[in-house]
Amino acid sequence: MAGLNKVMLIGRLGKDPELRHTHNNTAICKFSLATSEQIPSANGERQERTAWHNITIFGKQAEVANRYLKKGQEVYLEGRLEYGSYDDRQGVKRYTTDIIVNKFVFIGGRSSGSMGPSGGSTQEPAPASYGSNASSGQPAGQSYGSSSSQNYDFVPEGDNFSDDDIPF
Repeated sequence: MAGLNKVMLIGRLGKDPELRHTHNNTAICKFSLATSEQIPSANGERQERTAWHNITIFGKQAEVANRYLKKGQEVYLEGRLEYGSYDDRQGVKRYTTDIIVNKFVFIGGRSSGSMGPSGGSTQEPAPASYGSNASSGQPAGQSYGSSSSQNYDFVPEGDNFSDDDIPF
């Protein structure tokens, strides 16, 4: 029997992305994402409940995320859950849950006074999608990357992706 491990989130970045590289020069971008929902309390008032998620993006998508995502920006992302563990400095076993992203879409835009890649003032950009095929019923936006049947960590030799491909 086949399984399914898929996560779809819309939330705001809790901190600026942090970019690192592996020993074989694969880019890894990490940040936290907050998702919020309104829950009715016992007295009938609505309370906001926020959940925090650890996000990891690999390859060219990691470089794009690091360059254009900022703390507080709203983003839609898709990926899978990955569980891990490690021993902390005191020898206590700690468990982690990460969202490994294979697609993300800018949905929050920029404020009208922010500086864009060209150095000038920008308006809110149209949503852009980075990752798997966006024509599969997912949020609107131009798709960048490979289809969902391919490994997202692999970037083909001679990839012609440049800053000019960013739609804002």
